[in-house]
Amino acid sequence: MTDSNIFENRIAAYYTLGCKLNFAETSAIGKELARCGFRKAGAGEQADICVINTCSVTELADRKCRQLIRRIHRLHPKAFIVATGCYAQLKPDAVSRIDGVNLVLGNAQKAHIMQYIDKMTETRAVVTSPAKEMQAFVPSCSAGDRTRHFLKVQDGCDYFCSYCTIPFARGRSRNGSIDEMVAQAAQVARDGGKEIVLTGVNIGDFGKSTGETFIDLLRALDSVDSGIARYRISSVEPNLITDEIIDFVAKSKLFAPHFHIPLQSGSDGTLQLMRRRYDTKLFRHRVERINAMIPGAFIGVDIIVGARGETESRFEESYAFVEQLPVSQLHVFHYSERPGTQALEIRPAVPPAIRQLRSKRLLELSDLKWRQFYESQIGQTAETLFEHTRRGKMMHGFTANYVRTEAPYRTDAVNRISRVRLNGWNAGGTALACTFID
Repeated sequence: MTDSNIFENRIAAYYTLGCKLNFAETSAIGKELARCGFRKAGAGEQADICVINTCSVTELADRKCRQLIRRIHRLHPKAFIVATGCYAQLKPDAVSRIDGVNLVLGNAQKAHIMQYIDKMTETRAVVTSPAKEMQAFVPSCSAGDRTRHFLKVQDGCDYFCSYCTIPFARGRSRNGSIDEMVAQAAQVARDGGKEIVLTGVNIGDFGKSTGETFIDLLRALDSVDSGIARYRISSVEPNLITDEIIDFVAKSKLFAPHFHIPLQSGSDGTLQLMRRRYDTKLFRHRVERINAMIPGAFIGVDIIVGARGETESRFEESYAFVEQLPVSQLHVFHYSERPGTQALEIRPAVPPAIRQLRSKRLLELSDLKWRQFYESQIGQTAETLFEHTRRGKMMHGFTANYVRTEAPYRTDAVNRISRVRLNGWNAGGTALACTFID
């Protein structure tokens, strides 16, 4: 173990790309470095060490990682640069060759960063483990400036969808225990947090490594008086967000009526090529169940355009399915060729220009659905958790069902639940203007 005294008052900067899970893990890395004497860089300060937590979900993500590393090296030319995360795990040698990188750590090593920092010399090193050897679960929770905290409850994935490299970057599904998660939630409350988002790679799979279940976790968090005002569930696979979970959220004291469900395609033919574990009939059932049990719930849906095998007819089938689906917003992703995936064997490949056109149509549909959902909320009262902002500015928050709100700054409303009336669109059309009731 490195002698922490040599790092007293050294300056660290942190950069994160990708999912909320990465942000939670970067926060844990920051806490580890702080325990060893590092302090976080302020605006304009030159860092002694820069930690870059990378993403590799698409080729675009890979490119953004390379660009970020080069930019950070220009901003902090004397800093010891550590690259970690999924891109570092999948392409460690390529990352190590980027100018400025001193240390590449795989996903299994990122939580133990202090074991690999020796006096921050100029030498280059790569330390990774094969995905099959990633068995430990390392808890983490983001603790940035936002009101919401992101609590990692699960890691890894056993699904091996044909287009995805996440199982190779993150390993097999594993999780912490319910007792550990409840304890972390209580710590967030003691630190002043009001809202927790449960995050992971495939959180509906929670319990595989502890003999527990996801619904058991939800019930435990809901029943403990920890001081947390609200929980949100991040993305859950359609086959794992069961009717039992939906019914639980409908009656819950603390879990928000907010769902994020990856569809990926509204064509059963494309879903089969993707090796997804559901069909459109099951997906429709889940959405209809949510709307029946929890009127006004926000439902976000992931969809991929231009996947190999997505013919024109399959895309039109997918578009028509999503168009009539009663959801609140679409998160549209271009299909990206990922080395080593089975999808590369599928024909035909969709030209990039066609992917772009299909993406544009779905984004326009998403904007329509999002605006319709917001307009359905105008005139209603809601509970909003307002986030920190600068005095004198407009403050923003989110209702339980994930409507972004805007109100004039009020000191006593920061980081607490306030009852408001939703009046209509703000000047920019990005949120609903509201007035305080209490």
